Parts: sequence; C-alpha cells; structure tokens
Amino acid sequence: MKVATLVAAFGVVLVTGPALAQPQQQQQTPPPAAPPAAAKPAPRPFPEGAKMAYIDIQRIASESKEGQASTKKVQDLEQKLLAQLTEKNKALQANQEKLNTGGTLLSEDARAKLSKEIERQQVEIQRAQQDASGAVDELRQQLQLDFQRKLLPVIQQVAMEKGLQFLFSADAGIVWADPGLDVTTEVIQKFDAAPAGVNPPAASRPGPR
Repeated sequence: MKVATLVAAFGVVLVTGPALAQPQQQQQTPPPAAPPAAAKPAPRPFPEGAKMAYIDIQRIASESKEGQASTKKVQDLEQKLLAQLTEKNKALQANQEKLNTGGTLLSEDARAKLSKEIERQQVEIQRAQQDASGAVDELRQQLQLDFQRKLLPVIQQVAMEKGLQFLFSADAGIVWADPGLDVTTEVIQKFDAAPAGVNPPAASRPGPR
C-alpha cells in the first residue's frame, strides 16, 4: 500500500475552535475542578516481525509541535477578530441604550438618524462575523494542508524503517489492535525532530524478501 493513500485519513480536523459569534458575557460561576489524570500505562514494545501498524492522526495534531503551533495560530486569529467584534458590539449597545433611555430627549430627526446608525452597525457586525468566520476557516484549511504535506513523509519514513506492509489510521476506525502496534509516539518524535520548513527524507523501500 502506498503511504500516500493515507491522505484520506486526514479528514479529521487539525485544529478546532468555536465559531465566531456575538461576544457573550463572561461566565460568573467558576468551572468545576478537573479530575486527576489517570496514570498512563507503560507503552508496549512493537511486536517483532509485525507487518501492520496504526497511528492516531488526531493525537499527532494535538501533541506535535507543528500541530500545537497551528492551533495557536488559529486561536490567535480568533481572539483578534473577536476583540474587533467586541468593540463593534460595544458601540452598537451604546447607541441602543442612548435611543432607549434618552429617546424622549431627542428630536424626531435625531431619533431617525440614530435608528439608521444602529441599523448600519447591525449590518456591519453581521458582515464582520461572516468575514471573520471565513478568515478563520481559510487559515484552518491552509494549516491543514501544510500539516498534511509535512507529516506524510514522516509517516512514510516510519513505515519503511519498520518494513510495514500496512499502516492504518485509528481515526478512520479500528475495532481492536495490539497497543504495541501503535507507532504514533514514534511518528510524533520524528515529526518534532524534523527541521522547520524541511520535509524529512523518506526511507528507502526495502528490497523483496
């Protein structure tokens, strides 16, 4: 099996985050304390002579340096755009309050102008939300492609070095497999060790046995 066919397994989302929406008031109740993490079992050795293995691409995305950097880029953009939307909403709320509380003190002409300004702000905020969501989606898709392009040679290298005939993706669904066949950690280590911006060379395919 050509390792390139693993591209279909990259359907999992590389970086996820909530869709940009109207800024909400901060939650007053503190979140419940997280339960203590259970101790991880010791990794099992790779079975000698095994010709099959599997990887967890979502874990690679969340634990590798490349995946974490991609997640931060998306989060930074979301925070930047959310801050801009917050400012626009503050201006809108100020005008709405002015119209509601001081409407009787405003002339008819002033009330009409303020109402039109509020309508304009509402349309502007709606468009800004759509543009922000589009910008985040575009960045996420680009990072997904970059992540895939950099990771595939690493996956191929590990598969070749171990002489594998099949390499499956746990993200696509595996009913059961020996935990020793999980080479995700090795892929993450090689992925992190690869120089930035340089794809690691794929190992030479072993000759027929």
